[in-house]
Amino acid sequence: MKKQIIPGCVMLVLSLVIAIGSFTFLSPCVHEDGSVGACHWAGRALLGLGCLLAVLSVLALLSGRARFGIYLSSLAVCTVGILTPGTLISLCRMDSMRCRAVMQPAMIILFAAAGLAALCGALACGRKEKGRT
Repeated sequence: MKKQIIPGCVMLVLSLVIAIGSFTFLSPCVHEDGSVGACHWAGRALLGLGCLLAVLSVLALLSGRARFGIYLSSLAVCTVGILTPGTLISLCRMDSMRCRAVMQPAMIILFAAAGLAALCGALACGRKEKGRT
């Protein structure tokens, strides 16, 4: 039982860091003139994906039989999260800008770690199901 709950706890912590970080310490570029660029919308999309991952993490912690499917859907959310900054939503062109130097690598690492936790949770659920039959 613990082997299935630990990945959910790890995913919850990482998803909260993603969601909170997307508009605080990992936020995209702030333009001096007050305009918003594409990186602003990438940050908003990451906020939404972080919140969705947090909800899935809580569901994984509370559910019983559907935990395997929740971990698989969390893995899909993490894949989209990895692809969002720079691939699905473009960022600023300069490599020295905050969105490319801070937000993109940090979000890729955080979503990859959450995806790894989701994969471990799915594998733990799969092993439990094999043991039953």
